[in-house]
Amino acid sequence: MKNLQAAAIIPAAGFGTRMKLDQPKQYLHLGGVPILLHTAKAFIENPHIQELIVVIPADRIEQTSELFKQYRIQYDGLRIVAGGKRRQDSVLNGLRATSDDCDIVLIHDGARPLVSQAVIDRCYNGAITDGAVIAAVPVKDTLKKIEKNSRISGTIDRSNLYQAQTPQAFRKELLVRAYQQNGEEDVTDESSLLEKATIPVTIVEGSETNLKITRPEDLALAEQIITNSRQPDVKIGHGYDAHRFAEQRPLVLGGVTIEHSHGLAGHSDADVLTHALCDALLGALGAGDIGKHFPDSDDTFKNIYSIKLLKKVIQFSADKDYTLSNADITVVCQAPRLAQHIEKMRTLLAKTCKTDPQHINIKATTTEKMGFTGRKEGISCHAVVLLQSCSN
Repeated sequence: MKNLQAAAIIPAAGFGTRMKLDQPKQYLHLGGVPILLHTAKAFIENPHIQELIVVIPADRIEQTSELFKQYRIQYDGLRIVAGGKRRQDSVLNGLRATSDDCDIVLIHDGARPLVSQAVIDRCYNGAITDGAVIAAVPVKDTLKKIEKNSRISGTIDRSNLYQAQTPQAFRKELLVRAYQQNGEEDVTDESSLLEKATIPVTIVEGSETNLKITRPEDLALAEQIITNSRQPDVKIGHGYDAHRFAEQRPLVLGGVTIEHSHGLAGHSDADVLTHALCDALLGALGAGDIGKHFPDSDDTFKNIYSIKLLKKVIQFSADKDYTLSNADITVVCQAPRLAQHIEKMRTLLAKTCKTDPQHINIKATTTEKMGFTGRKEGISCHAVVLLQSCSN
């Protein structure tokens, strides 16, 4: 079978009002990753696809580009374009963004993140042999026709009925012709445009798990499918650090300078909280500790702002294909009181770790005047982290 060049268009410019959320559903997380990125990766990983056109709301182009960078999804054939008023307008914008070399176009809902490689392959091959195909599954339930009063008026024969899914795959010239003839008419999917243009469309086997995230219960079901289909690749790390108080030093904790009579002694800024977090991250990766990577014998790190060290550790984690899932941090000190500074710390640490502040938990406690922290000789900190593989 001749290998024709194919582009996948992912229309994701809708808002998904049935989810009753304040953001488009395609940006919700599924298994720790935005739904849209799950969908995109499925096509990036398919060898038949050379171009990926993601169509999103115009005001979210920058955000979407940053998401691809954040999750380290790099693809030379990726283009992100603005959508239109209707779904078919968005698909048309995506179609116009395909290259002149494109022979086959696959169109797939941005909110169908569980599409399998087998379904993509069937659609691609079907477009080559038949010109236009859609993935679909037979209707299994008995169908009833009702009147306006909700009374049943009849039973519909389901023997020849199928539930349409995506991808829908077409030879590019057929899709272009269908748009030229019927693009102004309102349709619910692209195959309807071809049907109106009397271009035959064939069904290929879809999948029951190729569900579309439309309502909150769909997202819960998708989470369950993902959980059952893979073992999560996660790593746990624990970090601990302690520094004694020192005069004429600023007190820096979690990257935030706190007014206090003493700072902490150390080669860097002695940010005991950030150091413990760095150690936990490195420990989860089996990569030693902060002293191994940033030794106090190196003047490069003298008085360095420890948030800069955390940035390096986060990049090191990303290079190992891991991202921070959550962190739980406990600061132990008799003084100063930290409650008023915790939110600022969380916000800064979350930004540095490229995660949401809700994934960073910081607690402050005392030892009831016991031990070196109780005697106000210094501050210690414990940190526990969970890392998750970016490819999971």
